[in-house]
Amino acid sequence: MIKHCLPLLALTLYAASVPAAELTAQEIRWLSAGSSVLAYAKQTLQLPLDITVQPQARASDVPLALGYQDGRCKLVLSLRGNPHSEDVLAGVPAEQHSWMIEAMVAHEIGHCWRYVQGAWHSLPAGFEQAASAPELALQETRREEGYADLVALAWTAQRQPQRYAAVLGWMQKVRQPAATVQGSHSTAAWLQLAPSAGVFGDATLWQQRVDQLWLQGLQHDQ
Repeated sequence: MIKHCLPLLALTLYAASVPAAELTAQEIRWLSAGSSVLAYAKQTLQLPLDITVQPQARASDVPLALGYQDGRCKLVLSLRGNPHSEDVLAGVPAEQHSWMIEAMVAHEIGHCWRYVQGAWHSLPAGFEQAASAPELALQETRREEGYADLVALAWTAQRQPQRYAAVLGWMQKVRQPAATVQGSHSTAAWLQLAPSAGVFGDATLWQQRVDQLWLQGLQHDQ
C-alpha cells in the first residue's frame, strides 16, 4: 500500500472506482501538483467538481481530461496502464514537471468554468458561426481549448509568475503540431496574445483579462 499525504480537499473531491489508499505514485504526483488549483476551484470558484481515477486507461485516453455530467464537472485521470501518459512532458526537465501538470489542471478547470456558466461552445454577442458543418465541431473545440489555455496561463501568471516563460514555452511546443493546420487544438491565436505574465494584470482581474484576450483571439478564428 502506498502511503501518501494528499490534501484533505483532494480526498474529499475523489470519486473514483479506485480506493484512495490504492493510488499509484504517479497518480499521487499528478494530484499533488494540481492540488492548489483544485482547492481554488472548489473553495473560491465554488465549482461542482469530482475527481475520477481510471483503474485502467484505454488506448485512446489522454492522461487528464474533463467531462460534464448531471451538473457536475468530472476531472478524469487516465494514467494507470497508459504508456503515453508522460509524453506531454517529453523534453521537460523533471524538476519542472509539477509546473506543467499544475497548468494542465488549471486548463481543465477553465473547461469546467465554461460548462458551469452555460457557455460551452457558445459565442458572445457580435460573433457568428462562419464554419461549414464539417468544420464547425473543430472550430468549437479549438475555441474552448483557446479559452482553457488562457486560464492556465492566467493561473501561472498569478501564482508562479517566475515560471510563466517556461510554462508558456512548453504550451507553445505542445500545441505546435497543430499549428500548421486549423485543428481542434491549434490555439496559437490565443497563446500569442499572452507573451508575458503582465498581460493578465492584477489577480482580481484575471477572469476579466481571460475573457478580453479570448475575444481578441476569436477575431482571428472566424
